Amino acid sequence: MATRIRCHWAAGSDIERDYHDAEWGVPLHDDQALFEFLCLEGAQAGLSWRTVLAKRDNYRRAFHHFEIARVAAMKDRELEKLLLDPGLIRNRLKISSTRSNAIAALKVIEEYGSLDSYLWSFVDGKPIQNRWRERGDVPATTPLSDRMSKELKKKGFRFVGSTICYALMQATGMVNDHRVDCFRHKVCAGKR
Repeated sequence: MATRIRCHWAAGSDIERDYHDAEWGVPLHDDQALFEFLCLEGAQAGLSWRTVLAKRDNYRRAFHHFEIARVAAMKDRELEKLLLDPGLIRNRLKISSTRSNAIAALKVIEEYGSLDSYLWSFVDGKPIQNRWRERGDVPATTPLSDRMSKELKKKGFRFVGSTICYALMQATGMVNDHRVDCFRHKVCAGKR
């Protein structure tokens, strides 16, 4: 059996490979799951995605499985307690941004009907199909992620710089950034 070709970053560990093979780049339209990725991408700032994936279950436990209304209602004392949890990235600003992002998400849902509608509006509701050949071709930011970042910040979201927004777009399938030689490219493009 031939070895499957994957995006270069998925070769680092089993957890990255499994995430790449099952989730990364698959169009996601569930508000709770989109909120989870928004928060996890923000938590990753300055760290490796492997670190965040290894702590993902702890984040789900600590933040009520990313139920937006429950996270928005978290009290200061709950957030302070999370700073002692070794299963999380213990950065005060990142921890508190999860609640403020939940509050901002609730406002977006009220205005647009869903977080899904709002976030996917940046790509006109359909994934951008890129055709990268080399790993160096894949950008860290684009004018679109710049715009998303600017708009999210206006809405009160935190830890949503352009790089984080582009990573969110990649993770949730708003852009298909699997290289064309990766076995997942065609799957995420809707071609089997």
